[in-house]
Amino acid sequence: MKNFLAFLLVLSLSTGVWAANVQKAEQEGKVSFYANITAIEPIMGDFNASHNIDGVYTRISTSKYLATVLTEFSAGKLQADVLQGPLPIIQMLKDKGVLTAYTSPSAAGYPDWAKQDDTIVQFGIEYVAPIYNKDLVKPEDVPTRYEDLTDPKWFDKIVMPDPASHATTISWLVGLKEAKIFATEDDWMKFIKGLAANKPMFVRSFGPSPAPIESGEKLIGISMPKYIITKAPAPLAWAKVDTLLGTTRAIAVAANAPHPEAAKVFVDYWLSTNAMQLLADKVGEYVLAPGVFPPIEGMNKAKVLPIRQLSDEEIREWGKKFQEIFYAN
Repeated sequence: MKNFLAFLLVLSLSTGVWAANVQKAEQEGKVSFYANITAIEPIMGDFNASHNIDGVYTRISTSKYLATVLTEFSAGKLQADVLQGPLPIIQMLKDKGVLTAYTSPSAAGYPDWAKQDDTIVQFGIEYVAPIYNKDLVKPEDVPTRYEDLTDPKWFDKIVMPDPASHATTISWLVGLKEAKIFATEDDWMKFIKGLAANKPMFVRSFGPSPAPIESGEKLIGISMPKYIITKAPAPLAWAKVDTLLGTTRAIAVAANAPHPEAAKVFVDYWLSTNAMQLLADKVGEYVLAPGVFPPIEGMNKAKVLPIRQLSDEEIREWGKKFQEIFYAN
């Protein structure tokens, strides 16, 4: 609390407006946060403990996010002050006029590419990697390359989100090609077909993917390393492939926010090193605050890159192609 107040003091002296915003935010007394990110109770608890503002977190699943927000917004009843979600969703909300411009001083040290405009800040990457059951997979069998997942020893031992319907998985598979993880496009397609030949078990999203690995029903999966933290003490580890890819997470202030000054204070807090450290430590997220990494072995040295935002048409087209490959008899 003292460190955060000192941070506020420095900002107030340098900008001349921060203290007024905090005072107005405290008068508003509340901030409503709509997000698809899970397990952030420690961050919300820290915000509430360090501010005279009541932070209220509403979790909305990715599949229902756009419909929920746009329905409330079109009816003039959007309760959210701050909105968080995958970049494609937040970008769509901006295009619909749901967001307003705000440049947070807390984002000053973030990569330039993460601050694409004066409205949206990308604060993390929803990173994807093979994770495995470290009690059941021998060290010498742990994949070191994505190509290793095509080894026949993994037949009927893999779990992953459905590549025909799960948009993030579709984008990730295409991202492997576009990021040139494989030497040629033919090599990439060989990987896709080899992975399909091992007949993975499909789940609806990343959320259910760790459970079969934890139980031993499957040994390895296309999943997220953050589950090593959130599912502890489950026997999970990640296969240290050279490059990890993922969609970026973004945050923005809502237009016509019921509590506009509290919204700014919340975004400033959320993007702060303190909050991002909590997000990394408690939730296992890969964040873009400089020098902050999740406490997962080797993650501080991993290369983690954002993938391109695919259009809805591209998602549909690639989904059909992957369905033909992965669902072939």
